[in-house]
Amino acid sequence: MSSGTLYDKVWNLHRLRELSSGSTHLFIGLHLIHEVTSPQAFAALKEKGLQVLFPDQTVATVDHIVPTTTHQRPLDDSLAEEMLSTLESNCSEYGITLHGLGSNMQGIVHVIAPELGLTQPGMTIACGDSHTSTHGAFGAIAFGIGTSQVRDVLASQSLTMSKLKVRRIWIEGQLNKGVHAKDLVLHLIKHLGVKGGVGYAYEFAGPCIQSLSMEERMTICNMAIEGGARCGYMNPDEITFKYLQGRPFSPSAKDWGKALKWWRSLVSDPTATYDDEVCFNADQISPTVTWGITPGQAIAIDEKVPTPEALDPNERSLAEEAYKYMDIVPGSTISGLKIDVCFIGSCTNGRLSDLQAAANVVRGNHVAPGVKAFVVPGSEQVAMAAQAQGLDKTFIAAGFEWRRPGCSMCLAMNPDRLEGRQISASSSNRNFKGRQGSANGRTLLMSPAMVAAAAINGKVTDVRTILTN
Repeated sequence: MSSGTLYDKVWNLHRLRELSSGSTHLFIGLHLIHEVTSPQAFAALKEKGLQVLFPDQTVATVDHIVPTTTHQRPLDDSLAEEMLSTLESNCSEYGITLHGLGSNMQGIVHVIAPELGLTQPGMTIACGDSHTSTHGAFGAIAFGIGTSQVRDVLASQSLTMSKLKVRRIWIEGQLNKGVHAKDLVLHLIKHLGVKGGVGYAYEFAGPCIQSLSMEERMTICNMAIEGGARCGYMNPDEITFKYLQGRPFSPSAKDWGKALKWWRSLVSDPTATYDDEVCFNADQISPTVTWGITPGQAIAIDEKVPTPEALDPNERSLAEEAYKYMDIVPGSTISGLKIDVCFIGSCTNGRLSDLQAAANVVRGNHVAPGVKAFVVPGSEQVAMAAQAQGLDKTFIAAGFEWRRPGCSMCLAMNPDRLEGRQISASSSNRNFKGRQGSANGRTLLMSPAMVAAAAINGKVTDVRTILTN
């Protein structure tokens, strides 16, 4: 088993006791909740006559079901309104902080917690959402949980879990122009597989990782779960500390030095041992696009869709299913495929730098006829920062719709949905069948810059051809 890694250190610091089953009773430092997976958990508390043990350790927001065209209450969708009202009522009853609509702190849960300074190195973080792995970018051990576990954390601030193995993913080199963190993580999942990380925590490390911004790091950790890992993390460094300093819930100036000393002690030791190690070279990565129905079914923009013969025999059945569902011909190119809808947003790629990268592509250009393109900032803070830079005007002038913060078409638990057999170029994290609201809708995952390029040309386009024009 691993030893001396950040994962081992944080796990041991939060370990309450070992159980006879071999599992660990683990303390949860920060619990994040939203309107979708919390109502049943609160109802279960009430049924058992339990209280929230540490309400100050739980923070709530609304994101999954909120519409992005208007936040006016009551919402047009009565079920969505009921879910928001229920969360508001539960947070009020139990003394939990809620960053609701219009608070200037509302947004996707995995966007607001880092930007508010709630997410910090050395924490254990849980949330009823699979992409909680995002927070590992700060040197936290973060994982998604089910509704019954949301109840358990509310009642006891702890969970029973089995310790994971640790795989270090070392990335040499640097990303080239037009290649982004989203391309990198899709490349990793393509090669390691959507089940390759089962039973593992992924430690992302190496010169490439060290050069990335915090927002780029969050993109990579966000999609660790898509590679089968329960969590993904990176060692905190000066980039991490600079990002956190001065944020609303970061340590105060008086405590900052103490916090830094502790955070630096958490990084994986030079002599740390890992259960597995793999290495990639960022210089060899091109803009990457999914062609199938899992994030692992991806190719570089200049590659061809694999033929069944070129795949591992265990992958052929799923590939055949993907060819049929996506209307993709084996051996064809993905470049030039016609796009109907372009979506920029989500907890994967709805942050300020994502919008900036896309704006750099669309500036001076216009959305192709027949294409619906829209931008959904990840939070109210992101929206305000983008508007202060005039990014909203850039997108609108180019023919994009500028929306209000929310999860939007990432999972389509709101009015933002594909229709029929539409094909979406999406900066989100999952391309499963029906993921974006239509049982027959088709999703191609790519970076925000690549989505912007697709919107302009009306087809899948190598963004590098636009950036060099």
